[in-house]
Amino acid sequence: MSKKPSENPPIYVVRNGDRLVGEMEMDRDLIRQFPDGQRIRVDLRTGRVPDRLRFYWAFLREVVKSTGCAPTEKALHQMVKLRTGFTDDIIMGGFIVKVPSSIAFENMDEPTFGEFLREALAFIASEFGITPEQIKELAA
Repeated sequence: MSKKPSENPPIYVVRNGDRLVGEMEMDRDLIRQFPDGQRIRVDLRTGRVPDRLRFYWAFLREVVKSTGCAPTEKALHQMVKLRTGFTDDIIMGGFIVKVPSSIAFENMDEPTFGEFLREALAFIASEFGITPEQIKELAA
């Protein structure tokens, strides 16, 4: 059974000394829904950087266009996760099978995504001989 995503939107906060303050007005409005003095559970983790994820997908698209190494960027993404070891083990028919892990915001924190991105770029460079710098040169 897969983990059910939260129905509540995430609340982003900024650290100010030993206090956490809602980053945007929407975040502060959501916090105000709790009565003053009420104890609130918070799961602390660094927020992801959406621009890095957009860069990753744009780069995969260009690699597929330039090399034809996969039918789509999604297929290349699955291969990258398998080849870089970003996998989960499942048992199927008595055998351990590796399946690609999720890089979704709720499943992977920013430091882990940074590590994944470095390994993905290194794998693509060694396997297909393409780097982000070369893609920029081709576009110029």
